[in-house]
Amino acid sequence: MDEEQQAAPDGLRPAAVYAGPELSPIPDLDPYALLADSPGRLPLATADYAANTVRARAEREQDYFNDIYLLAPVGYFVLALDTTVLLMNLVGADLLGIPRANPQRLRLRGFIAQRFLPDFDAFVSAALNSREAQRCQVQMTRGRGDRGFPVTLLASGSGDGQSFRVVLELAEGKLAALERSEERFRRIVHNAEEGIWEVDAAARTSFVNPKMAQMLGYTIEEMLEQPLQHFMDEEGRTLFEHNIASRLQGVAERHDFKFRRKNGEELWASLSTNPIFDGDGVYLGALALVTDITAQRHSSEEVWRQANFDALTGLPNRHMFQDRLGQEMKKAKRDNMFLALLFIDLDQFKEVNDRLGHAMGDRLLAEAAGRIAACVRASDTLARLGGDEFVVILPGLEHAASVERVAQNILSALNQPFQLAREQGRVSASVGIALFPSDAAEPADLLSHADQAMYAAKSGGRNRYCYFTADMQAAAQQRLRLSGDLRRALDAGEFQLYYQPIVNLRSGRIERAEALLRWHHPQRGTLHPPEFIGNAEASGLIVDIGDWVFRQAADQAQAWQRELGWPLQISVNQSPVQFRGDPGFCQGWLDYVNQLQLAPRSIVIEITESILTEAAGAVLERLRQFRAMGLQVALDDFGTGHGSLAHLKQFELDYLKIDRSFVQGLSGDSGGLALCEAIIVMAHKLGLQVVAEGVESEVQLALLKAAGCDYAQGFVYAHALPPDDLAAMIRRDAANDGASKAV
Repeated sequence: MDEEQQAAPDGLRPAAVYAGPELSPIPDLDPYALLADSPGRLPLATADYAANTVRARAEREQDYFNDIYLLAPVGYFVLALDTTVLLMNLVGADLLGIPRANPQRLRLRGFIAQRFLPDFDAFVSAALNSREAQRCQVQMTRGRGDRGFPVTLLASGSGDGQSFRVVLELAEGKLAALERSEERFRRIVHNAEEGIWEVDAAARTSFVNPKMAQMLGYTIEEMLEQPLQHFMDEEGRTLFEHNIASRLQGVAERHDFKFRRKNGEELWASLSTNPIFDGDGVYLGALALVTDITAQRHSSEEVWRQANFDALTGLPNRHMFQDRLGQEMKKAKRDNMFLALLFIDLDQFKEVNDRLGHAMGDRLLAEAAGRIAACVRASDTLARLGGDEFVVILPGLEHAASVERVAQNILSALNQPFQLAREQGRVSASVGIALFPSDAAEPADLLSHADQAMYAAKSGGRNRYCYFTADMQAAAQQRLRLSGDLRRALDAGEFQLYYQPIVNLRSGRIERAEALLRWHHPQRGTLHPPEFIGNAEASGLIVDIGDWVFRQAADQAQAWQRELGWPLQISVNQSPVQFRGDPGFCQGWLDYVNQLQLAPRSIVIEITESILTEAAGAVLERLRQFRAMGLQVALDDFGTGHGSLAHLKQFELDYLKIDRSFVQGLSGDSGGLALCEAIIVMAHKLGLQVVAEGVESEVQLALLKAAGCDYAQGFVYAHALPPDDLAAMIRRDAANDGASKAV
C-alpha cells in the first residue's frame, strides 16, 4: 500500500482542528504526538545529501506532509543534521517569516538568539542521541534589530541518526497563541486555493470553504446539509459506498472521484480524506482536501485515446485490436465457440491516393471504415492496423456460412464508388479469413494466418475472400459456386415444385398437398432442399426463391381448382429468414392472390417452432397479415424445436404437423403412440387440426386413424410428385371413390 493511503497515527489528525461551519477553538494538541514516528520523516546524512538525495523523497512525501501537518496550530519542522529546514507547516513558516519551500536553504539555528545558541546546540545533540523527546526554552529572532520572542522547542530524532523533527510553541501564553493560530487558520481556510470539505458521520456536508463551493458552482449555503453522494455520478457513488468500511476504521484515503457541477459539467477531483473521531474514538465524520484534476484527467484520457484509437477513422488501432483479440480468443475457448478474423486490404487504393491526393485518400479511408462497420455487429471489433489495412474480429460464431456472408457484404459495400469532392474513387478489397481454434491458438499466429490468406486472395485476382486452410478454402469455393448457381437458377428456370399429397383420414380423399422445391442443376442433377437451402439462407437468396415458390404454388392452386372443380389446398414452407425479413413482401403476395381470385384458405404457410420463440409482437403481426390474405398457418415438425403449450395458445394457428420422428416409431404398445395420442388430444382441445408426416406403413396409418388424427402424408400414399402426376392421382382416386359409391 502507498504511504499516502496508510493510516495516520493516533493524535496526528489535523482534520480535528475544527468541527463545523462555524470554526470552533482549536483543541489542545499534544506536541509530543507530533513527534511520534510517522511516514513524514526524511532520512538525511549530510547537508549535501539533504540538498540532493533527500529532496527527491521530500517531494514524494510532500502531499502526505500537507495532509497531516499543514494546518497544525503549532510550528512543525523537519530538519537536516545541520538544522537546515527541509519541511515546515504554515504556522512554522509564518513564525520564521520565510517561504515554506525555503529556497535559500536557511537553518533553524540561524533564528536562535546569540546568547541561547549553546542551549540550542545541546538541545539538538540530545535529540539526535536519545530516543526520548527533548525540551528547550530559547529566544528566537527574525533578524538583526528584532527584539525576539520566547518559544518552547520539543524535538526527537528519527531513530536512524539522520534527521530530527522540532515542534515550536510560543512561550508567551498558550491562549493568545491559540487565538492567533485560529485567526490564521480561518484566513488560510477561506483563502485556500484547495477545496476543503467536511462531512458528518452520515456523509452530509457540515462545512465547505469558498473554493470548494466555487469548484462545484454552488453557494456554500446550497451545499450545507447535502449528502456527499448528491454531488457525485453513479460511478462515484459506488466507489464511495465501497470505502465506507475503511473510513470507519480510521484509514486516511486518497481517491479520484468524478463529481457533477451545478451546471451539469463534470469535475474530476482528487480527495485526500482523513476521518474525525471524538475523545472516545467515536467516528464523527471526515475532512477532505480537494484538488481539481479535471484538466489533468482530460489530458490523460486524450493520451489514452491517442494510444488506443486511430485518429483518422476513430476505430481501435493495432494496440487495442491486439488486446481485444486476445480477450475474444479466451472467451471463445471458454464458451467452446469459434471465432473468425478477417484481414481486409483495399485494392487500388494507392492509385486513388496518388491521383486525387492524400486528403481525398484519407476521406476514402474514413468512408470505407464506415461501410465496413455497417456490415458487422455491434459486438464485433473493427480496427484499422494502418494504411489501407483493416481487421474484423467476429466472435461467438456457430458455422462458417456466417463468416462468408459478412465477407461478401464487405466486398459488395467496398465495390460501390466513393464520391470524393467532384471525383469518384473506386476500390475493391481482398479479404483473408483465419479461424480460431482450427487455424491458430495464439493471437499473433491467427493474425499472421489471416494476413497470408489476404495475400492469397490478392494473388487469386482481388475482390474476393480466401481462407487460410486449404480444406476450408475448398469448401468456401464450393459454397461460392453454389451461391452463383443459385443466382442463375431462377432466371434459367431450373427450379420446379413437386407436390406430396395430404389425405383426410376420415374421407380418404386427397384434400391438400405440400409444395416441395426441387432444383434441376445442369451438372449435379436434381437437388433436394437440404442440399442448397442453407446456402440460400446464408446468402439472402432465400427471399427471392421463397417469393417464386409462393407465386408458383398460387398459380398451381388456381389451375387445379379450375380443373378439379374444388379448392385443393397447397402448403408452402417459409424459411425463418423469410419470416424475419421485410414485411413488404406480404403486400405483394396479397396483390397476387387477389389478382388470381383464389378462394380463401387455398394456401397454407408452414412455419417452424423456432419462429414462435422470437419477439411475440412481430410474430403476431406477421400471422395477422397472413390471415388478412385469406391464408392459413401450420406449425411444422412439432416436437423437435422449442415450442410449448404456451406458444400454441398464444399464436393463431390452424394446423399442427407431427414430426416424422414420432410417427416412425409407432406400434401398438410403443411410447411413440402415447406421444402421438397426447399431441392429437392437446391440439384438438386448442382447436387445431393435426397432420402426421412421414407415414410409411399401413400399421402406422391404422394407429393414427384410431388416435383421431385428421390428416396424413408420406410414402404410404406417394412420394412428392410433379403437378401432372398428382392431378392424375387425384382424378383416379375420385373415380375409384365414385365407382365404390355406385356399387
